[in-house]
Amino acid sequence: MGKASRDKGKRGERELAGKLREYGYDCRRGQQYAGTNGDADVVGLPGIHIECKRVERLDLYGAVQQAHSDSRPAEIPAVMHRRNNRNWLVTMELEDWMEIYREWEASQDEFARTYPDTQYTGGC
Repeated sequence: MGKASRDKGKRGERELAGKLREYGYDCRRGQQYAGTNGDADVVGLPGIHIECKRVERLDLYGAVQQAHSDSRPAEIPAVMHRRNNRNWLVTMELEDWMEIYREWEASQDEFARTYPDTQYTGGC
């Protein structure tokens, strides 16, 4: 990989970390201090292994496989990617997405038990 591609990747990681900080999460580039610590490309979302791709053409299945092979056993691998002039997207395997969705759904059930007079209006 050439220097320009590496630099674009680093800029993408910084950009994504900044975007996640806008949502209130203390995220940073995983490689920024040592470069060999085995961290994800962007760290700060516990339980999620982030593979960041900032390219125009992406081998999506290859990126998902890389996220899986680099993630630790308790982490859910996710590929966060974008092209020029496009929004960030998140790609993960359906099984992993369902795990996150079930946790969200359980939190809604807990909300309903805690606040029985409040009706949740989100969802499908």
